[in-house]
Amino acid sequence: MARIVITEFMDERAVARLRARHDVLYDARLVDDAPRLLHEAAGCEVLIVRNRTQVRGDLLAALARCRVVGRLGVGLDNIDVAGCESRGLRVIPATGANALSVAEYVVGTAMLLLRGIYQSSAAVASGAWPRAALSSGREIAGKTLGLIGFGSIGQLTARLAKCLGMDVIAFDAMLDGDDPVYLSSGVRGTGLEEVITTSDVLSLHVPLVDSTRGLLDASRIASMKKGAILVNTARGGIVDEPALAQALRTGHLGGAAIDVFAAEPLPASPHFESCPNLVLTPHVAGVTAEANERVSFMIADEVIRALEGSA
Repeated sequence: MARIVITEFMDERAVARLRARHDVLYDARLVDDAPRLLHEAAGCEVLIVRNRTQVRGDLLAALARCRVVGRLGVGLDNIDVAGCESRGLRVIPATGANALSVAEYVVGTAMLLLRGIYQSSAAVASGAWPRAALSSGREIAGKTLGLIGFGSIGQLTARLAKCLGMDVIAFDAMLDGDDPVYLSSGVRGTGLEEVITTSDVLSLHVPLVDSTRGLLDASRIASMKKGAILVNTARGGIVDEPALAQALRTGHLGGAAIDVFAAEPLPASPHFESCPNLVLTPHVAGVTAEANERVSFMIADEVIRALEGSA
């Protein structure tokens, strides 16, 4: 029976599946108690985390008995993967399990921001009738969705967008422009600058690495199509946040939905205060009831296989 430590929230039924076979400590607040986290990590064979637990430095050094690190999500920037591998730790992400939730977030927020009418409830309820002011919203059909990154989430986002009548173009540094995945998806692969400058909706789907840090800086934001919508569900640090806020305030951009930030939790940010046409969410694009269930059971099952397959 292995010791499994879970540091952030996980579907209770998936936790129960693990408990039926192994010794499990589940505390969704453990991530915020560093001394206790280090103590518990020293005795575990499996560590299961989301994105806030930083598996590096002192925590990685504490994992003397650990064999598996399960990631309840897909991004691995909070895990020193090379350091884990050098210690013989297997890192297991929940690849694909939250793709639909992220894709729906992208398309849903793009529709909301293009239409621009959904903040009128208070005015209408108070007796105002801003019909003329809210009659110039835009339809999503016929617009161009640009994707930076065309992995599993980008591909599913493209599929949903095409069902709504959008044209889709994409850039992925790991793919040639004529890669078969573009043809099979009905998406045109093109260069980074064309995606940025010609898209009505620009959505980011890349990890935070040296080549993507600051990718959407002030000059690239300025080069975006006037009135364009930006959606970032990828990672903070890719977008220059003050430059984005300024582009919204000047009206150069038509709106933005930002789910990830350079610092999380996001501290009080004067550049975002009273910023127009802006949706801010706390890193939940990939977290729905259904996605949490899929992610949790995928990691539970993979952890069981890893432990018992090597027993």
